[in-house]
Amino acid sequence: MYLVGLTGGIASGKSEVSERFAMAGAELIDADEIAREVMLPGREVYRKVVEHFGTEILDVEGFIDRPALAGMVFGDPARRAALNELTHPPVVAQIADRLELLTAYDGVVVVDVPLLVEAGVEANFEGVVVVACKHETQIRRLVELRGLTEQEAMARIDAQAPLDDKLAVATHVIWNDGTLGELHARADEVAAELTARAREKAEIASRGIPDD
Repeated sequence: MYLVGLTGGIASGKSEVSERFAMAGAELIDADEIAREVMLPGREVYRKVVEHFGTEILDVEGFIDRPALAGMVFGDPARRAALNELTHPPVVAQIADRLELLTAYDGVVVVDVPLLVEAGVEANFEGVVVVACKHETQIRRLVELRGLTEQEAMARIDAQAPLDDKLAVATHVIWNDGTLGELHARADEVAAELTARAREKAEIASRGIPDD
């Protein structure tokens, strides 16, 4: 496989890019989707999170209200660290299990990890794609599309690694301050580049040439 990490700040458009990569034939592993799964009722992580943060994070049906939980931990480093300690290990384990199933796959495997840089795992990937946009674009989207106040939006952004830190580890950058069509075009361009690299790696492996 050709292993790629996909990351980007909140409201950058990363989910839209991951969909374009999937349409181009990439296998996707979504860390945020796995995090939702491990926090479903009946799971061990669910029990630990509710035990730690209290039943006020539950909705009327007994599911963890992720926006409520996010509102509780953003802006509070200690609570955010506690949540990460409870959720990150099982999420990482699930990602490892899924990668194991794809060992023989010779195409592009994209692991969508919102906190890739924060976790310091960028060296595990052959490529790192960062979806980026201007700070003011993030704030506007969070206010207009997610109903946050400007102060709440800034707190969410400040809780993540600075954009410069993400750009510093990127092999590919997809800027998303323009139209949806422009985003799709750039995402498709990067997907084609990654596919070409995966094909080249597979060809080298088939000829028995060491991949330096």
